[in-house]
Amino acid sequence: MVPKLSPQSAEILGLQALGWLVAEPDRLDRLLLLSGMEPAGLQAAAGDPQLLGAVLEFLLADEGLLLAFCEDHGAKPAAIHLARHVLEG
Repeated sequence: MVPKLSPQSAEILGLQALGWLVAEPDRLDRLLLLSGMEPAGLQAAAGDPQLLGAVLEFLLADEGLLLAFCEDHGAKPAAIHLARHVLEG
């Protein structure tokens, strides 16, 4: 059976991931560099499910970041995958 995750729960997880990335300048710089976004654009789009899905994809692309986020937030990597799929529709 595939676990379910509500869109609201997926957005919360995406926002937590975004906040976690923004809290550390090195992580934020890497996110901005790879996404091509400016800080103001990131801030303006923070509630957009597509952006939050992209943030989760960013975590999934780097196992070290993914595991560090999961450890800090008591989440499982599978939950990150599921939330990304929910946010991307």
